[in-house]
Amino acid sequence: MKKSALIFGVCALVAGITAFTFRTEELPYHLKLGTPEIKSMTSLTFGPDGILFIGDSKGAAVIAVNTKDASNTELQPINLEGIDKKLAAMLGTTAENISILDIAVNPISKKVYLAVQSADGTPVLLSIAGESIEAVSLKDVEFDAVALNNSPAEDAKDGRGRPLRVSSISDLGYSDGMLMVSGLSNQEFSSTFRSIPFPFTNEQDYASLEIFHAAHGRYETTSPIKTFTTAEVNGKQYLIASYTCTPLVLFPMDELKAGTHVKGRTIAEMGSGNQPLDLVSMEKDGKSYLVMSNSNRPVFRVDFADIEKFQGSLTEPVTANFATEGVDFVSMPMTNVLQLDKITDDTMVILQRRSNGSLDLWTTDKAEHLLK
Repeated sequence: MKKSALIFGVCALVAGITAFTFRTEELPYHLKLGTPEIKSMTSLTFGPDGILFIGDSKGAAVIAVNTKDASNTELQPINLEGIDKKLAAMLGTTAENISILDIAVNPISKKVYLAVQSADGTPVLLSIAGESIEAVSLKDVEFDAVALNNSPAEDAKDGRGRPLRVSSISDLGYSDGMLMVSGLSNQEFSSTFRSIPFPFTNEQDYASLEIFHAAHGRYETTSPIKTFTTAEVNGKQYLIASYTCTPLVLFPMDELKAGTHVKGRTIAEMGSGNQPLDLVSMEKDGKSYLVMSNSNRPVFRVDFADIEKFQGSLTEPVTANFATEGVDFVSMPMTNVLQLDKITDDTMVILQRRSNGSLDLWTTDKAEHLLK
């Protein structure tokens, strides 16, 4: 009996050593190794330690990917003329067959990541450092994914027959352990803002949103935020959001909780017939600014001091075509800026269609063009 017990003990010890030796190392942020299913790549933002969040509107999901690009490096200035032609050549097609849907800067490495879609709908992820363009493989990577609750059905359409699923994600952001997602849901008040903990859990805080749209002359609950950022205003954290036609709205972050319906404070009407494309906060010489790119307007700049001084809310229609109201803003001498993102407090990367038709990607020099 003693001999059998000894043999059993040795076998158990060997088994334990073997199990320890072949145990899979735990991945950060509860990620898993594999190839994520990504149906589209419509929004990008970075989280901690080189984690890239990919918004998949078609799949109504967000995928977190460990880029393993987490080494602090100096900014390498970018000046890529005809970026669309360069990317098309890499992908074996022509410029008219690709679209750059979003750009995001890794705040650690300062690399610029691009979400590119080919004419057949295939999403491609690329990174740029200086003049170097590289394809980013999404095969056998460390990732996790979260499906959005109450997203519009794949065949759902609005009153004009336009698909709603493409607006399930309109923008992404990350702050203090929370992934922020704006877009549409399948609920009655469909304009939504989601706060999702990262690492991902089963939790999704969901708030429905309501704004007074001065250019439309009515309260709205079914138009999604187009672009947003977060910032402190008078000592309190706010979601700063812009919508089509172009209201600028503040939402207190502490009110955007699960199951709430939140009315935003409209602080500016920046002109109808326009769609905001990107919104970032910048700093220069001790002053803070919002910088916004637009579909049919020049780049806008808003001084945070003016936002803090404006205590009112727009609740009456702005009836004149293209008229503005509320917080002052400046139209900068830059047009056709399709995408922009913050690199440092006073430096940005800009995707711009030049007057000669060239689509260029370039970095500002300490934001002299925009903040002086």
